[in-house]
Formats: sequence, structure tokens, C-alpha cells
Amino acid sequence: MTLSRVIEALLFSAQKPLSIRELAAAIKGAGAEDPAAAGPNEFARVAEGQIAAALEELKIAYVQEQRAFQIIEKAEGWQLATDAAFAKWVRQLFPAPKPARLTAPGLETLAIIAYRQPITRADVEAVRGVNIDGVLQTLMERGLVKIAGRAEIPGRPLLYETTQFFLDHFGLRNLDELPNVEELRTRHLPVVCPVAGVGDAGRSGSPTAATTGEPDAPSESSPA
Repeated sequence: MTLSRVIEALLFSAQKPLSIRELAAAIKGAGAEDPAAAGPNEFARVAEGQIAAALEELKIAYVQEQRAFQIIEKAEGWQLATDAAFAKWVRQLFPAPKPARLTAPGLETLAIIAYRQPITRADVEAVRGVNIDGVLQTLMERGLVKIAGRAEIPGRPLLYETTQFFLDHFGLRNLDELPNVEELRTRHLPVVCPVAGVGDAGRSGSPTAATTGEPDAPSESSPA
């Protein structure tokens, strides 16, 4: 029995990605509720650093052995997944219809939010030049965007940011893995001039006058 094999069994059995903390809890807790368990738990004192090292060992071993599956790290933790090279065969087991793709306006809006979050709806509209009410609602219904609070400006409009599901959906561990993230986070974009007493509830259907800046959103760098 090795730590790597125990971790392998846990990842194989799990219905979701497991963080190192969750792996540690499962490994240390083995046998605690079953006095009749065979033998002592030899990994009861395992450290999270040892688990991280064992995960890397498994990851390398699967690649070297050219296994049909691999260990991937996602926003929520680590998970066993079929190698992408076998996708066309595995797909035959899941004939469900493909989910509707996001439209170009949806991807552009999502990209603006992802790179400049937290951001108000009016500021997104200042970049795109159009009303985004319907697009924003779609992104929220799909779990890609959520409300992150209110901006500390007159009217206190709502702020929006991407969700944990957004990271998982696009295969990102964190927002720093977005393409060209540093360049696009610092690029100047138009913003709305705040009007005292006007927030989301009192806004018109089109964006207010914006300061001069880059006319187009970086849609070509959207995380599609």
C-alpha cells in the first residue's frame, strides 16, 4: 500500500475534483469510524506536502505510461479525466445534445467581465456601446457570472465578476491563466461618468457618456 495508490483510489471514486485539504481529511480519517478496520491507518499523519508530491508523481507516471486517463488540476482541486486523445470514442457514451454555444456578444461581454472584474454593467456597456441586459442575464443563468457587491460610487451600482464554474468550464486554475491577462488588465478602456443618485435601478436603456479610450473590447482574446 502506497500513498500514491490511496490517492488514486480516492480520485477514481470521487464525483467531483478533490482539493489537497479534502484528500488529507479522507486519508487521515480512514478507520476512525470503523474500529473493525483491518490494521492501523499508516497514513494518519500524512502532510499536505506529501500529498502534493504524490499527485505530481501520479501525474508524471500516467504520462510516461501513456495511460488513457490523466490527473488534471482544476479550480476546485484535482480530478482523474480521460485523455483528450480518446474523446471521439468516449463521446459515444454521452449522446446528449450539445449545450447551446454563447453568442459573439455573450463571449465579448464575458471577456470584458473576466479581465476587468469586478465591473459595473454600465462600464461594460461603455466598452461595447450597446445595452447588455439580456446578455448579462444569460451569463448569470448559465452560472458564468455573478453579482459581487456594489461599487462605492454615486448610485452604488451592482458589480459583476466571473464564477468558480467559469474557471472550471474554460479549464483554468485561476484568472491569471487567462491569455494576455496582464496586458489586457492594464489596457485603458472607456468608463461611465457616474451620475449622482443614479444606480442600476435608475439607469436608462443605453450607456451614459463615456470618457475617451479604446473603442473596442478585446474580444479576440476572450477565453473561448
